[in-house]
Amino acid sequence: MPLPSESFVWRCDDYPLSWTVWNTHKECEIHLIRNAEGTCYVGDHIGYFSPGDLFLVGAELPHNWMTPLPEGQVILNRDVVLQFDEDRLKSASSAIPEMAQLDRLLMLARRGMVFHGAARSGGAAMLEGVGQCSGLQRFAKLLELLHLLARTKEYTLLSSAGFSPKLDDRSSGILAEVFRYLSGNLGQELRLSVVADLAGMTESSFSRFFKDKTGNTFTRHLTALRTGKACELLARTNLPITEICGEVGYENLSNFNRAFREVRGMTPSQYRKLARA
Repeated sequence: MPLPSESFVWRCDDYPLSWTVWNTHKECEIHLIRNAEGTCYVGDHIGYFSPGDLFLVGAELPHNWMTPLPEGQVILNRDVVLQFDEDRLKSASSAIPEMAQLDRLLMLARRGMVFHGAARSGGAAMLEGVGQCSGLQRFAKLLELLHLLARTKEYTLLSSAGFSPKLDDRSSGILAEVFRYLSGNLGQELRLSVVADLAGMTESSFSRFFKDKTGNTFTRHLTALRTGKACELLARTNLPITEICGEVGYENLSNFNRAFREVRGMTPSQYRKLARA
């Protein structure tokens, strides 16, 4: 929460922290990944993130950026986070009509946004700059950043329209534990029964809980995680596709190719070629 003397929060976070879990809050969040990669969860979207990625997440939209790490390891200054109250900005438009130009951006943010090209690089630089200022200049820098994000067409919407699960501390804690387990064991056989037991539920109860809270079935979520990790390996390593297949938990290449095509709309070899073009 911002101090009474401030209209928003800017901070730089190490990873992991106690609150870096699948969570929601009433503030909108602009989030920059400085120096890590991993799996991005925004609403019912699951994807890959890398250094320099810039996101905008609307109020009450669940989100997390997870980097698999050995126990006890910390990534210093991984994230730059700016949080602001959407309602305060909207109420300001009654006295400052120009603020109404942000309405469309705030509406899009309810689905989560990731920025590309000049918006990504320019927005990241502006976000970093906010932290170097204070007072009225600090607020002016925020408006400059919001102006850039509101005008750009270089973005992708992430979550499905209308996805708005109700999360409490217990649900967030269970999902955080499940996500950690899945991310750390993608190369292994992952049985629903084992994950349900980890959550302290029966298989049927866990399946309903998981779909309600994440917007995805357990199977679809796992496929998205595995193909996302495969994309990272295809783009950033020279591992043979047959080896990548095993690294992400598929026992045979035909099943891997089929799953990859269903999620990405192309074969792994086509993806690697495009990623390196």
